Amino acid sequence: MNAIQLDEVGAPLVVRRIPVPQPGPGEVLVKMAASPINPSDLAFMMGGYGFAQGLPVTPGNEGSGLVVAVGSGLMAKRLRGKRVACFARKGIAGAWADYMVTRASLCVPVSSDTTFEQAATSLINPLTAQAFMQIVRRDRPAAFVNTAAASSLGRMLVRLSGREATPLINVVRNESQVSLLRSMGAEHVLDSTTPGFEEQLASLTRQLGATLILDAVGGPLLGQLLRAAPHGTQILSYGRLSDEPCVIEPGELILQRKRIVGFFLSDWMEQRTIFQVLADIRRVQRSLSTDMQTHIRRRVPLEDVNDALDEYRRSMTDGKLLLVPSGAD
Repeated sequence: MNAIQLDEVGAPLVVRRIPVPQPGPGEVLVKMAASPINPSDLAFMMGGYGFAQGLPVTPGNEGSGLVVAVGSGLMAKRLRGKRVACFARKGIAGAWADYMVTRASLCVPVSSDTTFEQAATSLINPLTAQAFMQIVRRDRPAAFVNTAAASSLGRMLVRLSGREATPLINVVRNESQVSLLRSMGAEHVLDSTTPGFEEQLASLTRQLGATLILDAVGGPLLGQLLRAAPHGTQILSYGRLSDEPCVIEPGELILQRKRIVGFFLSDWMEQRTIFQVLADIRRVQRSLSTDMQTHIRRRVPLEDVNDALDEYRRSMTDGKLLLVPSGAD
């Protein structure tokens, strides 16, 4: 089969022929139909999540396809022949290939009226957006902030927060993104590149009582967020889009009782019961064409992955690029 592989951190990806993997106990073999490029994939390729089986490794954290072989175990056998959305295994990845082995517990059957394109982007971003809204309801901040707010995930939060009573402050990185979110009905949108941004953010967070910040950027912006946040604010760090180091003032943590906490979707899901996870997935599937919709920019053959990565890095907010094996529907 063809598989995209990373031989060393920072090196261009290569497409090579490797044997089709075989599922073990509790595992399934998925004939992949599509897999998106996500920020988490960029972090994975930079070694951010570790490489559980060393290098070379096939990237790709989620996708969709058809289960064509199964290992032992009731859950795996019940998925034989099913169309699924699927997570890759933590630290192993593998979705950017013709076939991927993953755990049966990381697969979600999808209905016949859900396209493989929709299914390919139906897990990481929608479940993260839903988790964030559950945290908002649990912690009950008067308002909250989200960075990289013009991303697919950010747009989901704009739609979801519009149904809630808790105001959302959206932080973006250029004026066109401000216009985009305004056109979606977002009320509070700040451009982090404009002069006086930190002062504007500090004024608005204090005015609205925004004591929860969701940050996908890191870098210098994290320090700005920490300084601008009200006393007692919690920052959930869920990404690192910036290549620059984070610089923070310890006094903000010590004297202002502010906190920076990491958020990782798989850890969040492991804390929930199987019934809660199934309910989460059902809610997402019902909303794939509404609140949880993802704009697909175009489909890309596996062979063009390096060009696709360059395009994605240049503009992450113009829609998802889907990597598609040859012969996929």
